[in-house]
Amino acid sequence: MSNTYDIRRGGERFATKIDWLDSKHSFSFGQHYDAGNTHHGLLLVNNDDVVAPGMGFETHPHRDMEIVTWVLDGALVHQDSMGHSGIIHPGLAQRMSAGTGILHSEKNDAWRLGGPSSPEHTNPVHFVQMWVIPDEARIEPGYEQLDITAELERGGLVPVASGRSEHESAIRIKQKDATLFAARLAPGESVDVPAAPWVHLYVARGGVVLEGAGRLDTGDAVRLTAADGQRLTALDVPAEVLVWEMASSL
Repeated sequence: MSNTYDIRRGGERFATKIDWLDSKHSFSFGQHYDAGNTHHGLLLVNNDDVVAPGMGFETHPHRDMEIVTWVLDGALVHQDSMGHSGIIHPGLAQRMSAGTGILHSEKNDAWRLGGPSSPEHTNPVHFVQMWVIPDEARIEPGYEQLDITAELERGGLVPVASGRSEHESAIRIKQKDATLFAARLAPGESVDVPAAPWVHLYVARGGVVLEGAGRLDTGDAVRLTAADGQRLTALDVPAEVLVWEMASSL
């Protein structure tokens, strides 16, 4: 397998925009379907969502999916049918294993659960939600969250969610061939993208240059095949990137 770069510009993504939601979809999602754009490696969903204050996704079902949520700004409330509830904020990684079936809601009303905002909370919440296929179907549903702010502040690529045993500091996903990394890069700071059969690099904010692919701005993504450790460098403003390293594909 030879190294390839498939660059997807932020402005080319599917979009869903209604009064309370501005959502950009990197892959086919909901009513947006393209048979040639359904996944990369094990990653099926990479949705970049902005939800208005006091609004959100009402209770809805999921099954047989590992769902990771990463908040960029604001606070998102999670509640599910297994009795889990939590407020997800920047630096806190969250995973939900849908397994045999789970119901959950996600809303921008953190003050209701004693979160950092007052009842006059008026800020949108901005987050990226990512779905990967689990190792096996029909597992028991589960939930986990973990604050990794300190690790992010130390710099470099930080494991956020992983099915690999060596990533003890990350939340666990039921997929041994996938790991999500995040990095907050200062201007001019560089990291090496993991060498792996499949890599998905998403620029959540800022601007970067990827060796071999050139400049990438907020919302841009690169789907790498047979990635061999390319250098990634932030431009003249801070950048935040999300990188999936995957050893297998659908």
